[in-house]
Order: sequence, then structure tokens, then C-alpha cells
Amino acid sequence: MQKQSFSDAIWHRINQKTKPIGALGQLERVAHQIALIQSINKSDVVTEINIEQPTVLVFAGDHGVADEGVSIAPSAVTQQMVLNFLAGGAAINCFCRTNHVAMKVIDTGILLPVESDNADFVIQRLGQRTENFAQQAAMSQTQVEQGLSYGKSIVANVVASGCNLVMFGEMGIGNTSSASAILCALSGRSASECVGRGTGISDQQLSKKIAVVEKGVARCLGQSVEEVLAQVGGFEIVQMVGAFLGACEHRTPVIVDGFIVTAAAYVAAKINPLCRDYMIFAHQSHEAGHKYLLQELEAQPLLDLSLRLGEGTGAVLAVPLIRAAAEFYNTMASFEEAGVTV
Repeated sequence: MQKQSFSDAIWHRINQKTKPIGALGQLERVAHQIALIQSINKSDVVTEINIEQPTVLVFAGDHGVADEGVSIAPSAVTQQMVLNFLAGGAAINCFCRTNHVAMKVIDTGILLPVESDNADFVIQRLGQRTENFAQQAAMSQTQVEQGLSYGKSIVANVVASGCNLVMFGEMGIGNTSSASAILCALSGRSASECVGRGTGISDQQLSKKIAVVEKGVARCLGQSVEEVLAQVGGFEIVQMVGAFLGACEHRTPVIVDGFIVTAAAYVAAKINPLCRDYMIFAHQSHEAGHKYLLQELEAQPLLDLSLRLGEGTGAVLAVPLIRAAAEFYNTMASFEEAGVTV
């Protein structure tokens, strides 16, 4: 009852602003969603949305399925990009600097480990990399459980440090195959619908990738969500699933990035449907399966910039829109305050 009455009160506050009803489009929906989240367990709705220490967590992990030639890049590139993140040279670093977003990089299990004393580098390895899911389960059920726990833990830590808006990014050669297989297994869609070109593979590689995904998905029939993760998931994906579950537990909104992150969001919502209430979808990726994931989650993304990079780039680019939604909710005058009659 409180949720519905609070929802109505928030919409009333938004609708009394000096604008036609609905004139700020999706920004009104975002303001309503965050205001409702921040009103939980309060005696009345919040009249000011606070955005504190927005942080992107970039989860890196390698995939045994890369051995099947489903990517244009070797697994060594994952380590090289982690080093690039830590040096501040990647696209995600640029967008974090521009938008004043903090960033942490998490090694969930990359083939070539990195040694670094960077305070924003977190080691949560589940192994060296996943197994090749074309041949066997990607990971054990124990690794799935540990990964979910790791993801929950890191979100708990950043929230405890004062962050109240999180984003997740990823890096891992082969991870579009894993995300495609998850979508295929859980939605019942065909592999040819769910599989895209990832980093830009050839027609021949695309055919091979579809066949590889079909092999992994064939073992998922009749399996639970957690068992699907074990069969075709990735170390970075399972930790992001845990991170979504943790964000829900800590009532913290998540700006959802592209294809890989949305696959993790889809799994989290299957495990705990309440997670969906905390998700704000940043953009429509140009990876083939992303539109189907958005449909499954009944999501309307804020942007379409033809992105397909990952790293959390789309989520961080949406931060100014979140801040704008908060600002109009907080300070835009009502008709009564402005002396405007309609």
C-alpha cells in the first residue's frame, strides 16, 4: 500500500511542475523510479533525489569458448585491456572522467593475471577462465555460488562507502557467446536470433558461433537459472548477476549497460523479480540479441548511440540524464510556486 500511495504522490509532484504532463518524457519516468526507491522505509516521499558517488564496476573474465574461434581477438586481449583500464586509457576511463564517475576493475578470472597495487583493482578470481562450454559446463555450481556472493559483496562495499548509484561494465573475449547462450536458453529463442557479430567476426565465424551456442544451450534444457549459468555463463557474468542481486538488497539503482550486462540483469530478474525495480536501462546496443533482452525485461532504454563496446560505456554516458532527472525533480518550480496558471 505504501508503494502505491508513494508512487501516486511522486507522480503528483512531477505533474505539478511547470510543464505539460509528460513533456519531459523518459526523464519523468527516471525521476519517479529513483524517487520511489529513495522513499522506501521513509514516512513520506522524498522531495529531493540525491545522487552520491556514482560508481561503475568493470568485471573482467576470460572464456574457454574463445578457443572455438568465435572472436577476432585472442584471450590475451582481456589482460591487455585490464591494464589499459588501470592506466586510464580506455573509453570507459574517458567517460568516467567526463561525467565524474568513480571506477573499479574486478578480476573475476582472467587467463593472464595482473599484478597491481591500484586501490581500484579488486581480485575476485573464480579460476583462470571458464571451461569451453561447447564441450562441457563452463563452471561448477560451487563457482556459480561463489560468483554470486562476490558480486553481492562488492556492491555492499561500494554502497557502504557512500555510493547510491551503480553501473556495471565488463571485459572478456568470448563473452558475447556466453550472453547469447544465456538469452537463448532462458527465452527459448533460436541461436540464430540471439547470436551477433560481437567484435566484428566474419560470416564464417558467425556460423561457427551459432553452432557453438547451440551446443551449449542443448545441455540447458530443463535446467534451473543457476544451472544455466554453470553451463554457459562467464565468471564476469555470474558476478554481475550477484551484483544486481546485491543492489536490490541494498535498494540501490543500477544503470544497465549493453548486451552482456543486460544478460546478467535478465538472469538476476529471473532469480529475484524485485531486481527489475532497481534497473534503469541506459541504451540500445547494436549487438543482435540486445533488443530481445530488452523485450524480455520490458525495458525502454534512454539512448541509442549505435554502441557495441561494452566496458560500461553506455551506462556512464547516461549519468548526465540521471542527474538532469534528479535536478528537475528537486528544483523545478510547480505551477503554484511560479505563479503560472493553466
